[in-house]
Amino acid sequence: MKKIALFTILVYVLMSSQSCYYDKEEELYPLVVCDTSAVTFSNDILPIMNASCNGCHSTASALGGIVLDNYGSVNTQALSGNLYNSVAQINGVSPMPKGGTKLDNCKINKIRIWIAAGALNN
Repeated sequence: MKKIALFTILVYVLMSSQSCYYDKEEELYPLVVCDTSAVTFSNDILPIMNASCNGCHSTASALGGIVLDNYGSVNTQALSGNLYNSVAQINGVSPMPKGGTKLDNCKINKIRIWIAAGALNN
């Protein structure tokens, strides 16, 4: 009986000493802040288009006849409602990116805010 109790204590001590270093939630999952205070085309929207859209919607490969690698073309899609509705994946439109993971809420909010501010070339 003493051997089982000693073994149990030993196992507990060994398991306790091997705990994960990152045991604080704020270290494991740092708070990501989405700054939408000053959304601009050049600093926010164009990088989103380049990273998430232009593989299929660039001048070189304009799938569906849609180009999103320059201000004029992005502005046209933005003002028509197609850009936001597609990335927000609102019913009735083709969800984008097609076959990919939906953009995160921060990027979608930046697009929405930029459009609401007039989709300026800033």
